Amino acid sequence: MAFRLVVNGTEHTVEVEGEMPLLWVLRDELGLTGTKYGCGVAACGACTVHVNGRAARSCTLPVAAVTGPVTTIEGLSADSSHPVQKAWIEKQVPQCGYCQSGMIMAVAALVAQTPNPSDDELKQTISNVCRCGTYDRVREAVASLSEV
Repeated sequence: MAFRLVVNGTEHTVEVEGEMPLLWVLRDELGLTGTKYGCGVAACGACTVHVNGRAARSCTLPVAAVTGPVTTIEGLSADSSHPVQKAWIEKQVPQCGYCQSGMIMAVAALVAQTPNPSDDELKQTISNVCRCGTYDRVREAVASLSEV
């Protein structure tokens, strides 16, 4: 079946089954490999993208259920100039980096809705898993966004 998607501002038509997860459409059909596969059950958040401006776990989201524009880490900014990406670099958040594209996308969606989230709002909203445990640096990076 053919699906029309707008991804990072570009319209694409893909011929896939409707139940195919958005993650695999992005990675395998469109070649956008910045979005990572982690757990496959929407628990870890490595696959987080924006759909209609809201954070969504793409590993369990069927392509047939996507009804609006999709933004991946590649579309957040072409040159890492998004404020969240800049904060990540400044605070040296990543260790291994595997979860970072999903974590950045989740935080970017949060700060778009709540520009200066409290630590409690951050803890309640961002459930992404970082196996390296860089949560303190994530909090520092998010806090630095309100200092600008």
